[in-house]
Amino acid sequence: MTTTTYELTWDLDVFFEGGSSSKEFHTYLENIEKELESFKTLVSEMSVPQSASEKEGLSAAIDAFTAVSKKIRQSGAFVSCLQAQDMYDKKATALYGKIMQLSAGLQTVLTGLDQKLVSVEETVWKQLLSEAPFDELAYILEERRTRANEKLSPEQETLINSLGIDGYHAWGQLYNTVVGNIKIPFEENGEVKELSAGQASNKFASSDRDTRKRMFEAWTKAWEEQADYISSSLNHLGGYRLNVYKARGWEDIHKEPLDINRMSKETLETMWDVITEHKGAFVEYLDRKAQLLGLEKLSWYDLGAPIAKTESKVSYQEGCEFILDQFSKFGKELTDFTRVSFEDRWIEAEDRAGKRPGGFCTSFPESNQSRIFMTYSGTPSNVSTLAHELGHAFHQHAMSGVHTLNRNYAMNVAETASTFAEMIVADASVKHAKTEDERLALLEDKIQRSVAFYMNIHARFIFETAFYEERRNGIVSAERLNELMEQAQKEAYCDALSEYEPQFWASKMHFYLTQVPFYNFPYTFGYLFSLGIYAQAIEEGTDYEEKYIALLKDTASMKVEDLAQKHLGIDLTKRDFWEKAVKLSVKDVEEFLELTK
Repeated sequence: MTTTTYELTWDLDVFFEGGSSSKEFHTYLENIEKELESFKTLVSEMSVPQSASEKEGLSAAIDAFTAVSKKIRQSGAFVSCLQAQDMYDKKATALYGKIMQLSAGLQTVLTGLDQKLVSVEETVWKQLLSEAPFDELAYILEERRTRANEKLSPEQETLINSLGIDGYHAWGQLYNTVVGNIKIPFEENGEVKELSAGQASNKFASSDRDTRKRMFEAWTKAWEEQADYISSSLNHLGGYRLNVYKARGWEDIHKEPLDINRMSKETLETMWDVITEHKGAFVEYLDRKAQLLGLEKLSWYDLGAPIAKTESKVSYQEGCEFILDQFSKFGKELTDFTRVSFEDRWIEAEDRAGKRPGGFCTSFPESNQSRIFMTYSGTPSNVSTLAHELGHAFHQHAMSGVHTLNRNYAMNVAETASTFAEMIVADASVKHAKTEDERLALLEDKIQRSVAFYMNIHARFIFETAFYEERRNGIVSAERLNELMEQAQKEAYCDALSEYEPQFWASKMHFYLTQVPFYNFPYTFGYLFSLGIYAQAIEEGTDYEEKYIALLKDTASMKVEDLAQKHLGIDLTKRDFWEKAVKLSVKDVEEFLELTK
């Protein structure tokens, strides 16, 4: 049997040939501008329905909204890929600014549409939502109407959107520019190389503590040198948000992220409370790992250190084949989809300079395709990351038959699909280990992810909450940001480490994303929610894939509490579900402690 060789670089020419110089793409953007102008005219001339029979204008507006939003998402995905693959692509940076203008223009038109929705008399509104073509969009339209009621006047919201292009979003872009210019000099084998942030971060998984320590020193210095610029970006992003919230009368800093994630504060608080009560097991794991490494306590740069005597390297080809093999035990649709992703070059995995750090998956809705970005260096963790991003892509694939406006699922449920796919591979890796050392290393890699979700993500949430409270009173200095971050890390890690990373607020890109505030707690939600789904999948085997896809299809058209009740029969505001989910990951720690007695 001949094995297909999977390439390490993605294919973007299938969308628009020529990258950031593509004439086809420039024409595409011009057409979006025309469609956006038509949508604007349509909305401004649309009459507010006085009865359920007067629905033609609203129906036409919904169709135009669907078409133009799909095109803007397609263009945004393309440009984000160009920027990620080459941080020095200045044409791509200019195109990003153009996409931001189009997005802001769309939001301005939508502000007008939302006001029309608000103006519909309640009885007429309910009747409209009960009839085609609005019945399948009832949740989304009701959500838009409710949110519009909580905002300012259309004129004020339009001004906010316009100012955001060169204000709010510009500060996020400045952060990307600063990070793109960061070079971290690092000596290895007698040669000094200048590494990008993404390449440098991979060194923290080295088995050599001196390598990790030297990288941590170089890493810290690099971020310290840029701290003034980056702290300005963070402060102005925070200040912009707070001023908008104040104008709208929103006092709770968590209101917007909770609304975006379609979840209640009660669910969030219950989740964190249960996690905090079970952190003792993970502190035991950290203490045991320190012993195995011959240390009294772990430092921040030891968290990702392997404990096996040898570092196992997994080629990209081997990683892809292993993922396919494990996915095949879950379901045919996931497997076939993943094979297409590999064969049709949907993935950018090459380890080279100039790429941005981190990984992501983005959707091209007009093409019904996705693209995955990461830097693959051959670690078991890289295989898990690849599976994680493939889970995101499969989620988007599962929703391809759903109305475009019902595909905008929130981050918390987005992380459910990715984590689910990651766990299939992680569990299989442990079970298929050839030696005890390898089994231990793979089990520990799995536990590291639990530590990340329960401790690292918790630290980010604690820090960001504290930052916004202080930002209400004025600019927060870089030195104070360091203090807040270290305090948050100590609290989240139960003071189990000897040294922390105070500059983490600068190096973690998630704090600078302008699309979603509090880009942290949804990761933990998704991880635990997927544990519950995963437990059911193990019980039901390959027959579960159909139920799983049905759940994914509903992720953008109901609140998470309703989603969980409908598909899993659970109440997310109660402790029971979270207790069971956390205890599943505690079992990994218990096995680890037994193996390392």
